[in-house]
Amino acid sequence: MSHFDKLRAFRHQAYTLIGNGIDALFDLMDAVLVSRSVYSFAELSLSPVFRRQWSSLYESLQDSNPPRQQLMDVYLEQMPQDEQIVLAGDHTAWSRLQAETLRERTYEHQATPMRGAKPVTLGQGYSTIAWIPQTQGSWALPLLHERITSADTPIEKAATQLAQVCQKLTTRPLSLWDAEYGCAPFLLKTAELSCDKLIRLRSNRVLYGAPPPYTGIGRPRKHGDKFKLNEPTSWWQPDEAQSVEDEKWGQLRLQIWHGLHLRQAAKQGLSLIRVERVSSSKDSSLKPLWADLGRTRIPPTSNALAAILASLCD
Repeated sequence: MSHFDKLRAFRHQAYTLIGNGIDALFDLMDAVLVSRSVYSFAELSLSPVFRRQWSSLYESLQDSNPPRQQLMDVYLEQMPQDEQIVLAGDHTAWSRLQAETLRERTYEHQATPMRGAKPVTLGQGYSTIAWIPQTQGSWALPLLHERITSADTPIEKAATQLAQVCQKLTTRPLSLWDAEYGCAPFLLKTAELSCDKLIRLRSNRVLYGAPPPYTGIGRPRKHGDKFKLNEPTSWWQPDEAQSVEDEKWGQLRLQIWHGLHLRQAAKQGLSLIRVERVSSSKDSSLKPLWADLGRTRIPPTSNALAAILASLCD
């Protein structure tokens, strides 16, 4: 079957699931996909692939209620079943500063290019988990994309989405997360999932080693020595170290410490990885990347993992 035939079969399968307002909604999705930039919702009605009047934009959204779980099953059918799946989760903000009557507007983190400005906006937050099919490039297949309501937190929503996806997969996936998820609540809520997690850590994080043997006096200790990421004097010798040559990023130096944990999640052991890009005259200001691996089955020093870590440096 050619790629065009696969795409046509996929579109037909998704088309049959959408429900009410199916034709207008399908045209609307095509308009979103082919429009390079959209400055207003009504502007989508001018797209050549939207073959209806502008009022159908609003009616299609008002009348439809696409089945998320059934559509996700269709997406999962496009994924290979004989290799480890790479997933990526993220929390993004949709800024709506002027929409004063928008339901459940919340304060959201949003980076700003202006120096000195606070990275905060008013709007709505969305949690997305997507399949990353390629080691290079920008293609991704969103499996779940949902609004974070005022009754949820980004951590709770992401953990719930990850659980829903893992239940549908036949192989154990590797999931990638940014520093927002490098915390004890996320590790605790996803501890029982059949999933490997690679999470970026903030450079001011403090981890702990294994506790010393019980001396028989007082309560047994839960934590060992402190490991402060921003204080090299607190580091001990890494358990593994390796240099890897990457085609895009050049030489990478990896150091791995096993048997560490966060203070609020003492029973959730993790491996700490420090990825340092060997500096040149052009990139002397680059900072090392810290990440943790939770219950992974991937060799920490493999070239595949080095490529993934390098992509997080981007």
